[in-house]
Amino acid sequence: MGSWPQDVGILALELIFPSQYVDQTELEEYDGVSSGKYTVGLGQQKMGFCSDREDINSLCLTVVKKLLERHSIEYSDIGRLEVGTETIIDKSKSVKTVLMQLFEPHGVTDIEGVDTTNACYGGTAALFNAVSWVESSAWNGRYALVVAADIAVYAKGSARPTGGAGAVAMLVGPNAPLVFDRGVRATYVKHAYDFYKPDLTSEYPTVDGKLSIQCYLSALDNCYQLYCKNIAKKFSTNVNLNYFDAVLFHSPYCKLVQKSLARLCLNDFLMATVESRKLQYPGLESFNNVSLGNSYFDRDVEKAFLTCSKEYFEKKTKPSLLVASQVGNMYTPSLYGGLVSLLISKNISELAGNKIGLFSYGSGLAASLFSITVSKDCNEASPLCKLVKNLQHVKPFLQQRQKVAPEKFEANLELRERNCHKAPYEPSGTIDHFFPGTYYLTKIDELHRRHYDRIPVAANGHV
Repeated sequence: MGSWPQDVGILALELIFPSQYVDQTELEEYDGVSSGKYTVGLGQQKMGFCSDREDINSLCLTVVKKLLERHSIEYSDIGRLEVGTETIIDKSKSVKTVLMQLFEPHGVTDIEGVDTTNACYGGTAALFNAVSWVESSAWNGRYALVVAADIAVYAKGSARPTGGAGAVAMLVGPNAPLVFDRGVRATYVKHAYDFYKPDLTSEYPTVDGKLSIQCYLSALDNCYQLYCKNIAKKFSTNVNLNYFDAVLFHSPYCKLVQKSLARLCLNDFLMATVESRKLQYPGLESFNNVSLGNSYFDRDVEKAFLTCSKEYFEKKTKPSLLVASQVGNMYTPSLYGGLVSLLISKNISELAGNKIGLFSYGSGLAASLFSITVSKDCNEASPLCKLVKNLQHVKPFLQQRQKVAPEKFEANLELRERNCHKAPYEPSGTIDHFFPGTYYLTKIDELHRRHYDRIPVAANGHV
């Protein structure tokens, strides 16, 4: 215990998403908007959504139980459990305490951690806390378990197609196949009212769309530049997009992710010397005097650097957008759904030794850019191989979901809206479409206490 644990990072991942979705092409037609507005303009294909049988507790119960089962983790092996979420159903009781009902029957109650909240950044804050705990004098030799989960819904209007839902659980400890790079991450935190939820009787946020995009891109600029300085200071190495094998982003919608990579390309361009720009960025001389702060909505700058970064995007970022395009914005799990997507998009030998850059953003605002180094050990008995193999159910599950007509999707959101925080309440949604092992809400009693049951796992034990 006297030595600093080595290679602290992610040992296992579990991802869940709703078993229902609405097709964005059909939603375009239903909403009466132009063809391609959601599918091309936003880059979204399908959007997962929850019925009134699901809430933040049921999502978290499901993802934790599935991770422990799939990886054969003993309950007593967990020493810290922290939840990052902005889906608040109680102003006092943490989701983490609800999850303890999984551990109590096994005599396990000595688990540190509670909930962490700041829009879509809460999961990252919880993850950083878990890594710090393992690397600290408080560590007791057990694993940390981080849960990022949310249900993202919007009032009827232009923001509604950018919803989604899901949960990710991450097992954190030493000797991991996905190692957090120490001493180089960059953070940017400011006060802004770009997206917030002041109405505690509603699931819907208050959104300033244009300001939100500006805050996101400004945070990205600042985090990237600080990360570059931190790497240069620690390793005397210059950072640009070539430094990373993959670059992942929090994904409110996929088109913003593509623009974000273009934004990093613009940063690289402006940080390069004028002479090197001529060699590396031919034809872009007219942008030599661009100001980052004045270019957030400059279409000429955006178009030029989208084109310049297209090859980088196809190789380094697009593979991470599978879940985001098929499920939508999951809020806190969004970035880590991107990590899962990347891991299941390549052969293990292609992943080995990769450097992955990750940008996390939460409105209000808090953001970080950090990096992960993938283990070089990719043999069949390696932790990396085990981690990736235990994610092979994700693509089949995406295909097994039930498509719901836009009319039923709208009716479902209206049902949630009418009954938000209602007690007593008995959900009316069917459970027939739920995946095996899914927890669901059975009732809310007159004292607002929530009760859950679980869909049985398959006879072969698959979850």
